[in-house]
Amino acid sequence: MAQPFPPVEPYAQGLLDVGDGNRIYWETSGNPEGKPALCVHGGPGGGGRRGSRSTFDPEVYRIVLFDQRGCGESLPHASDPAVSLEHNTTEHLIADMERLREHLGIERWLLYGGSWGSTLILAYAERYPERVSEIVIVGVTLTRSEDTDWLYHGVGRLLPGPWEAFRDALPEADRGGNLVAAYNRLLNSPDRAVREKAARDWATWEDAVIAHETLGKPGNYSDRSDESLMAFVRICAHYFAHDAWLEDNQILRDAHRLAGIPAVLIHGRLDLGAPLQAPWQLAKAWPDAELKVIDDSGHTGSPAMRDAVLEAVARFGKNGG
Repeated sequence: MAQPFPPVEPYAQGLLDVGDGNRIYWETSGNPEGKPALCVHGGPGGGGRRGSRSTFDPEVYRIVLFDQRGCGESLPHASDPAVSLEHNTTEHLIADMERLREHLGIERWLLYGGSWGSTLILAYAERYPERVSEIVIVGVTLTRSEDTDWLYHGVGRLLPGPWEAFRDALPEADRGGNLVAAYNRLLNSPDRAVREKAARDWATWEDAVIAHETLGKPGNYSDRSDESLMAFVRICAHYFAHDAWLEDNQILRDAHRLAGIPAVLIHGRLDLGAPLQAPWQLAKAWPDAELKVIDDSGHTGSPAMRDAVLEAVARFGKNGG
């Protein structure tokens, strides 16, 4: 059974000026001469966590992590209501990744990530396929309007109690409409108490969706500092209220641009929030991608999912830089 690698510390880190007053945190660890790999976190807004380092053999890989705009150690931080999210869109994040690649002098890199990170990986790879050596995705999401509608409306059929609480936490006038858009408004309220309650209510719903999973726990999303939680939820609602600024079904429509990029798509069959349909459709549109379905896993993973990830990363590590 594969085991994660021991913790490593970065040998270089910094804040990269990406324009619009934003500076994104980045770090590199492992082998400076190794095969470059970029870890793309989920959320959106889920930066600040460094566990992805242990997925990669530090003797083989040059491991690059970064925090997307507004979260983690990137500045300014979206927990501050005065920080505008106007310049925080999928287009901006794609441009930030490319600027980081150029800053680090990397020709091509493996892309690794999951959940929202998979949407960003795919959008970047379709824009810059020549810059991507391989892709490993855990928990495939395409962030289509239908996917967002499922996560914040449709899956409530399976979790009626928590979903009604999520809905009923909104003002009565907003309960029959687009819940994500309504939460997005509350999270930008001038009233601090309103913002904080909306963030907690959102995270409570996210927790409920995955609490049943093998490694799920009641506070999986809400177990963050107040600042981290506010940035996470505010950025999530901002992206999902705008369908991530992607044309509907854009990722699948442009999947032909991924031709020639080897990939492993790893997805839990029990993932309620991100059903198997999306990775299934993506694998059909992308012959170079291998879909591995993990029967005992949901969105938060399982030992079998961890093994599949480590195996894929190790296999691509043998391909050289």
